[in-house]
Amino acid sequence: MMRFFTGLITVTLLLGGVGTVWLFLTPSGTNLRYLMADTLITTQHRSWAKYIIGQHAMETRVQAYQQQFNEMGEERDTHEIHPDSVPAQAPAAGTNHEAETALTEKKPLVEIEEISGHGYSGYVMTVNDPTKIRIGVPEKKGRGERVLSMAERTGAIAGVNGGGFADPNWQGNGFQPIGIVMSGGELFYDDLGKSKSTQVVGLDDNGKMVAGRYSLDELKALGVKEAVTFQPRIIVNGKGLIKDAADGWGIAPRTAMGQREDGAILFVVIDGRQPGHSIGANLYDVQQIMLEHGAVIAANLDGGSSTVLVKDGQVLNKPSTKSSEGRYLPSAFLVFEHPELAEIQNVWAGLKPGDIDPGKW
Repeated sequence: MMRFFTGLITVTLLLGGVGTVWLFLTPSGTNLRYLMADTLITTQHRSWAKYIIGQHAMETRVQAYQQQFNEMGEERDTHEIHPDSVPAQAPAAGTNHEAETALTEKKPLVEIEEISGHGYSGYVMTVNDPTKIRIGVPEKKGRGERVLSMAERTGAIAGVNGGGFADPNWQGNGFQPIGIVMSGGELFYDDLGKSKSTQVVGLDDNGKMVAGRYSLDELKALGVKEAVTFQPRIIVNGKGLIKDAADGWGIAPRTAMGQREDGAILFVVIDGRQPGHSIGANLYDVQQIMLEHGAVIAANLDGGSSTVLVKDGQVLNKPSTKSSEGRYLPSAFLVFEHPELAEIQNVWAGLKPGDIDPGKW
């Protein structure tokens, strides 16, 4: 028996040694370590990445991604939307009146499709009229609001999480946005200071999606009505900007927004951090899903534990949070049958920076 246990320990140590050599001294092992590090960098345990690739490599990695994301937002988008570019399906000869009516009737405002891939599952939500989307914000000062609550309070039929926010120790109250928040053509929030531009994801007054780096003056000139700050833009002028999975910034829950040439808005929502359900996706996965669905422009939105999809008073996905309803957030993209009737007030009006404490509940 002693000989058996001695042999077992020896084999275990040998396998561990071989595994360590492979992980640290081979190209495939190094790729895996960087994938693990990228995945950790997107979580509240970012500092753990240094134990996999080292402190300097972690800091260099973050800086390199930031530079890359900035560059991905520079090319000017020139896409145009043509709402009539996808004609209604013509009824086949000999079909009855009911079938003809069904084939030619107007598409629903919101369509939901379940998707899955290697290690992930989620949804694509298509909003066929982009002018029906508004940016929602919290109702009360001092804390964010869950997307489900925003939707129910404002009468929205669907919604997803929006832009980024200050999140001290990953326990923030969701009330302090990062960058800008615009709703209904009004600038609700702006912390740009001396910065001349920011990466935005939004819509102009005709329903055309705007994504990339813009100044406030440029956004005004473009007629942008709804916008939040987030990055990176992953598709511009019909081409993907992320070259492969290794460039996809780790595996995590994801939310992204895109637009087809016919004007329809696509929201991709992918669950993550839940073995047995969905581990998550990288940005290359999200980009490819968008391209396969016809997106000519697309951009990343806040993901991770913020990722949530709401439709008809229910959370459809499984957020990676203790609550099945997701986190408290400062902004959301909400879909309305009648957006002109939505009452969305500027919750940050009159507040000074010192009045906003992102860590105080």
